[in-house]
Amino acid sequence: MIPHRHVERFFSKLKHFRRVATRYDKLAENFLAMVQLASMRLWLRTYESTA
Repeated sequence: MIPHRHVERFFSKLKHFRRVATRYDKLAENFLAMVQLASMRLWLRTYESTA
């Protein structure tokens, strides 16, 4: 199970992406796609520094 603080830190980092924080996209599919792209970018940034 993921600790609560990890989830809150993730959403805090996700809000740094302006497009996600302000929800420019009107369609839910487009918004979800942007959230997924931002999540992948955060994940890659995390594992990029450890490789």
